[in-house]
Amino acid sequence: MYIRKRSEIDKINLKSDTLKNAEKQVLIGSEEGWDSHVMRMFTLGKDGYSPKHSHPWKHIVYIVKGEGVILIDNIEYPVSGDSVAVVPGDTVHQFSQKGEDEFVFMCIVPTEGDI
Repeated sequence: MYIRKRSEIDKINLKSDTLKNAEKQVLIGSEEGWDSHVMRMFTLGKDGYSPKHSHPWKHIVYIVKGEGVILIDNIEYPVSGDSVAVVPGDTVHQFSQKGEDEFVFMCIVPTEGDI
């Protein structure tokens, strides 16, 4: 059994030329007993964004709080807290923060998707 508070889980400050103001937490993965998938929490700060990228697996996404945009194949989909989304595999996509507050979302991908 595995139970923890999100505040107890390490935050990884992501650094790259392809993203901005982004943190990641691995909430549940193979170390916690889920060998096939990984549940991650991302926080995008002011004007933050994830890399624009594509891969064969889909994302299952729950927006926890804030306002943002999910770009999928050059179409922008506005989202906010309590929204859900499925990002299809093999599509170019990106997550971006909008508004004043942090944009926080949970994302579930297969284990090979946790790069």
